[in-house]
Amino acid sequence: MKHVCLPLFLLLTLSASAQTTVKQDADIANMVNEVSAKNIETIVRKLVSFKTRHTLSDTTSKTEGIGAARNWIKAEYERYAKASGGRMTVTFDEFTQPAGSRIDKPTPMKNVLAILKGTDTADKRVYIVSGHYDSRATDVMDAKSFAPGAVDDASGTAVSMELARVMAKQKFPATIIFMAVVGEEQGLYGSANVAKRAKAEGWQIDAMLNNDIVGNTYGMETGLKDNRSVRVFGEGVPAAETEKEAAVRNSVGGENDSPARELARYIKEVAERYVEQLDVKLIYRRDRYLRGGDHTPFSQQGYTAVRITEMNEDFNRQHQDARKEKGTDYGDLPDFADYDYTQKVARMNLSILANLALAPGRPQNVGIVTSGLTNKTQLKWEAPKGGKAPSGYYVLMRETISPYWEKKIFVSGPSAEIGYSKDNYLFAVQSVDADGHESIPVFPKPVR
Repeated sequence: MKHVCLPLFLLLTLSASAQTTVKQDADIANMVNEVSAKNIETIVRKLVSFKTRHTLSDTTSKTEGIGAARNWIKAEYERYAKASGGRMTVTFDEFTQPAGSRIDKPTPMKNVLAILKGTDTADKRVYIVSGHYDSRATDVMDAKSFAPGAVDDASGTAVSMELARVMAKQKFPATIIFMAVVGEEQGLYGSANVAKRAKAEGWQIDAMLNNDIVGNTYGMETGLKDNRSVRVFGEGVPAAETEKEAAVRNSVGGENDSPARELARYIKEVAERYVEQLDVKLIYRRDRYLRGGDHTPFSQQGYTAVRITEMNEDFNRQHQDARKEKGTDYGDLPDFADYDYTQKVARMNLSILANLALAPGRPQNVGIVTSGLTNKTQLKWEAPKGGKAPSGYYVLMRETISPYWEKKIFVSGPSAEIGYSKDNYLFAVQSVDADGHESIPVFPKPVR
C-alpha cells in the first residue's frame, strides 16, 4: 500500500480556497487557445438572422424559423466533421412531441448531434456538451414574432459548435457529443428525448455539460459587470436517488458529494488551470431558483449533469419582445452579448471535455472500510472498467465545512490508509494517467 505526497507544484494544501495546479497538457492548452470569440459571434449572429427559432415556428423556409436554423447548424457541424477523418458523424435526433404544456399540437422536432467517436473501442464513455437552439419572445406560444435569442441560448449553441470545430481534428479515447437541442423553452423536450434515448440504448454518459445563457456580463438591476465569473449548478440530492442510496447518503454525511457536485468541483479545478481570469462559482442547487434546464432530464435518468450559466443574468433581455420602452432596450439582441466572455466559457468547457476524454475512467466500487474502529481512514477500490489503465490514483481530502477538495495524495494501487479520521474529513478517489489527466472523483461508500 504505497502512497506519497505530490511534488510541490502539484501539492494541494488545506486552505479556504479552491485547489489549482500549474501543470497543463500542452495539446489541451493549444486547443483552448484556438477557441475564437470571432467565430462564436458569427454563429450567434447567424442564428439571430433566422428571425425566430421558436420550437413551433416555420420548418419549410430556407431563411427563417426553426427549420432553417437546424438545417444550418447541421450543415456547419458537417463542415467541421470533414477535419475528423471520418470519426465525427452528424445526425438529426428526430421525434414527435405530443400536444401538452406549451405544445398545442403533436410537433415533429429535431435535435442536432455531432458525435466524435472515441478511438478506443474498449472505452465506452460518452461526454456531452449542449446548448439549446430554440428561442422565444414574451409570449411562450408566440411562434411568429422576432425572437433573437442571442444569449438565451445562441450563446450555448455557439459553445457546442465552436468546440466541435476545434476538437474534430483531435483524437480522444472516449466519445464526445456536441449537441444543439430544441424545445427547451417549451419544456425541455429535446434534451428529455436524448436522455431517454441514451438510457434505453445504454449510453455510458460520464458527464453532461449544459451551457444555457453564457453570453452576458452585465446585470441591469444590480449594475454589476462581471466578465470573469461563471456559475456551475450541481444538485445535492441526485434526482434518480433510490431509498437505499438516500439512507447511505444520510448515514455518511454525503449531502454535498453527489456525482454532480464532484463534477462541479472538477470543473472548477481544471478550468481555472487552463483559462486565465476565470472564477468558477459552485452553486449548490440543481438550477436557479424554481427554474430548470436541459441538464435536468439527464439527471433524472441517473447521469452526472450540471448547468453552466453566466453570473448576472439580464432579465430585460430574457423572454422579452425586442423593443425600446421609456428609453430602455428590451430583447435578447446580439449587440448586447459579450463574445469575449462566451469565448472564456467555451474554453472552460473544452478544458473539461478534453481532460475527461483523455483520462482513465472513474475508479469502481470506491469504499471506506468500516470493519474496525480506528482514527485512520482505509479506502479501497477497483480499477476502471474498459479503456486505458490508470498510472495511479489520487485520494482527495477536505474538511467537512470546505466546498473544495483541499489535498491530493497519490497512490499507485487500489487502496490507501490515510492518517486522518473519516469522522472529521471527507474523501474521494480519482484515476489519473501518466500525463496528469484525471477522472471525475468518486465519493466512497461504506464497505466491510
